[in-house]
Amino acid sequence: MIPVTVMVTGRGTVSTRIKGHYGRGRPSRFSDIFRPVTFWNITYQCNLRCAHCYIRALAERSPEELTTPEALRVARELAEIGVPLVIFSGGEPLLRKDLFEIAAVFKGTRTKPALSTNGTLIDHEVAEKLREHGFVYVGVSIDSVRPEWHDKFRGVRGAFEAAVRGVKAAVEAGIPTGLRTTITRDNIEDIPKVLDLAEELGAQRLSYYLLDTVGRGENLVDYLPTPEQLKWVADTLIREAERHPNVEIEIVRANFMGIYIADRLASTREEFLEYLAMLQGQGDCGRKTVSIYPNGDVKPCQFIDWVVLGNVRRQSLREILRRDNPKLKPFLEIHKNLRGEKCSRCPFRYICGGGSRSRARVVTGDEWGDDPACFIDPIKIAEKWGLDPRKPILPEDLAPYIRA
Repeated sequence: MIPVTVMVTGRGTVSTRIKGHYGRGRPSRFSDIFRPVTFWNITYQCNLRCAHCYIRALAERSPEELTTPEALRVARELAEIGVPLVIFSGGEPLLRKDLFEIAAVFKGTRTKPALSTNGTLIDHEVAEKLREHGFVYVGVSIDSVRPEWHDKFRGVRGAFEAAVRGVKAAVEAGIPTGLRTTITRDNIEDIPKVLDLAEELGAQRLSYYLLDTVGRGENLVDYLPTPEQLKWVADTLIREAERHPNVEIEIVRANFMGIYIADRLASTREEFLEYLAMLQGQGDCGRKTVSIYPNGDVKPCQFIDWVVLGNVRRQSLREILRRDNPKLKPFLEIHKNLRGEKCSRCPFRYICGGGSRSRARVVTGDEWGDDPACFIDPIKIAEKWGLDPRKPILPEDLAPYIRA
């Protein structure tokens, strides 16, 4: 996750409220590999049919899903570990009838619940229950300001209007609320317009997700934006972050954009390295974030669905997150495993993590290959700031640029 607004303005909205203050030279210490931000895909069931669904959601609940007693046990362990944030997702998490019973486990603990939803099931009653159960954030998927485009992409007519109603209900209930927009080749022109919509609706955050080729998204390679389009996105969002200070902008599934934005913003070598120190503190799949699937499988994130780190039905989460877990270790040392011609030589490969392993896997046939979406010239950027382009920049190299 690249916190564009924090990089550009030094200020955040939702992220500051949840994580505390962080910024250039002050990386977030909100989570680590032993207490990662956890995306809990709590059900396979969904009322929409999204073209890019990473979990290949179903119309009906699957018998493979964790039972209520199993889910309550997992929730208690998450709280015991001290996981700072659990983001309930799916499928559509609001279709799981015991959602609020499970979320209630976190009351009075350091673990805070959040919701990632298509928004269509949020009315004033549901919004009040979310507020009463301590949900610190609600993210609603809206992919375009064109209702017909959103509805087609999400597979159900009327989805746009229902999602907008859901955003309004959450905002009126006083819950920090944001929009989540998947960037494709076909809706890229809507990027600044969705930001205007977010501000109009009272949303405090807009997370732009670069389309990833996982789940049903494996069939959407032709929807991937070109590198040239993505460079335009980065330049546009740098400008828009100044224009919309009340809507925090993030980019997800495109960590290389963080390197580009740092290069654009820095005026000195020290500033550039301070930006890098901030970015390496964000983490990524298996590094400060994991995903629990409805059947109990634990994966590095929901965008790396072919790797199973363990299963909470058979193991404790604490055991699964051990540093010596052979399935987890490649993601903790990802800079040692990248083997694409560009990623394997990139001096920023530890910080970026090689972008998307899913896009590399589907487009190049190698999960450790190059992310085809990356548009930066890392060697040129490194040389510009007097860095050795032949070696990766590691946390110890950035330690002098972290301010107390």
